[in-house]
Amino acid sequence: MKKSFSHYRQSGFTLLELLVVLMIIALLAGFVGPKVFSNVDQAKEKTALRQMRSFADALSQYRLDTGSYPSENQGLKALTEKPANVQHWHGPYLSQQIPFDPWGNAYQWHNPTREKNSINEVDIMAVNKDGKPLVYGF
Repeated sequence: MKKSFSHYRQSGFTLLELLVVLMIIALLAGFVGPKVFSNVDQAKEKTALRQMRSFADALSQYRLDTGSYPSENQGLKALTEKPANVQHWHGPYLSQQIPFDPWGNAYQWHNPTREKNSINEVDIMAVNKDGKPLVYGF
């Protein structure tokens, strides 16, 4: 009584089938990955612009209270800590300290604006990962 080995054959994937599936996954990742990462960059820019808009609102309140925007030396820190020799400061104008921009750098404050042809009185600026400035002027 001899048993046949054909009854005991295990089912599963061959190495070739596994390689084909891995190749398909790698191709999909190659197409989808760049799209996802470009959306991350756009989200960081939108976040920076929203934060700068929030700072601008706080700066407007600061100006209403004190009569002028903070100097460039005082910087955005004037929104959370009273600068020396400033009358009628009723802050803090932000509930938290000034955060870093989404790329890990400090926001820049220019008063007056450094652009020669700018119609803005003051600028808040962040620099993205490509070195391109994002400017929120008002």
